[in-house]
Amino acid sequence: MNEFWKSSSWLSGLQWLFFIFTNTVVIPITVGAAFGLPQESIASILQLSFIVTGIACMVQALIGHQRAIMEGQSGLWWGVILTLSSIAIAQDMPLAVLGGSLAIGVILSGLLTVTIGLTGLGPIIAKLFNPAVMGVFMFLFGVKLIGIFLKGMLGIPFGNDAQSATIDLSVSLVSIIIAIIVIIISIKAPPNIRRYALLIGIVIGWIAYNVTFGGQAAVEQTASSGFTFFPLGEPVWNTGVIITAILAGLLNTANTFGALKGTDAMYQKETTNSQYRASFTITGIFTGIAGVLGLVPYAPYVSSIGFLHQTGIIKRIPFIIGGLMFFVMGIIPPIGHFFSLLPLSIGSAVLFVSYLQLLNSSWNFFKEVEFDSLNVYRSAIPLFVGIIIMTLPPSYFETIPGTVRPLLSSGLLVGIILALLLENVFKWDWDKHTDRRFGEK
Repeated sequence: MNEFWKSSSWLSGLQWLFFIFTNTVVIPITVGAAFGLPQESIASILQLSFIVTGIACMVQALIGHQRAIMEGQSGLWWGVILTLSSIAIAQDMPLAVLGGSLAIGVILSGLLTVTIGLTGLGPIIAKLFNPAVMGVFMFLFGVKLIGIFLKGMLGIPFGNDAQSATIDLSVSLVSIIIAIIVIIISIKAPPNIRRYALLIGIVIGWIAYNVTFGGQAAVEQTASSGFTFFPLGEPVWNTGVIITAILAGLLNTANTFGALKGTDAMYQKETTNSQYRASFTITGIFTGIAGVLGLVPYAPYVSSIGFLHQTGIIKRIPFIIGGLMFFVMGIIPPIGHFFSLLPLSIGSAVLFVSYLQLLNSSWNFFKEVEFDSLNVYRSAIPLFVGIIIMTLPPSYFETIPGTVRPLLSSGLLVGIILALLLENVFKWDWDKHTDRRFGEK
């Protein structure tokens, strides 16, 4: 308990606060913009995000997996939802229908995740996510999120306006400079300063943005209109969207495996079955809550690995303090309002640097796989197919049946599914026993 009151714990907690904050604030604003919500509804969802995420972090640290790993609105889900909104706009699907169907799919996904936790299926499912699958997941996950953050850095809006948007040169220049500063601090600064690189980047960037643009925020905030259920749309059944949501929920379990396996070395012990069960159960509960409140579903953040490597703050107390402060930001609207004025371009620049660490995470998994000219297809196919699909415009998928279109138009989901199939259907090590057939030594 004495650790809780140390000034160093609170300073580290402040760093955690800004990491949680920067990973959260961009998500409800971009989703609200993508769904064309009024500003007061976005403000309400943003405030709810602070409250629910703060509680989720504390609950996971205290009775869940009990590690300093952020529990937040899943980047995989975020990417899927933004992709689906782009497809809906391109194909004239009412966004309220998409939102209502997503709500049903997210709630069902939450129930499924709770079931995985309560029945102890987590370790069994974990066997499907071998190093090759996790390497593909980490890489595609990084590509998707880095793309989102890069757009934010360049001043490209989300939603309907993104179709005809152009790069904002002045916003881009400030954002790129901040990203470079954070990278330099992360590489060159002494360890006791390096651990606060993200915090320093946010403070410098926020000040620089206000000085350059006269204090204009990327998204102006208005008073919250109060909390409502299903703000993205009343529940409605669309088979394609719901199937995609359920599959996204299943693939979202990779976040839990990635975050927990990725921190085993730091905590010098392997994740236990009870930790997996508790983590999945809590994630499922908060995912169900997210479906009702119109939030992006939850998961342990894989990017926490990069944060822990960068800062060395692996104790739970600072993380719990950060979650508590984030919760307070949500329940006291003026505080939340002040911090929500952080420009999206600055938050995106800092997160851009943070998520670059996913390449290292991906590489560490791939190093456990013995690649050669015969079995390289196991990862090459899902990686290249997934990335190519990410670059294709939504209009290309109009000829695909509606029930599978939302799934097949997501490069992230397609890549992960291909990796799972290739790893668990084929035996890739057979050539080790038949090398001589190919004239190899």
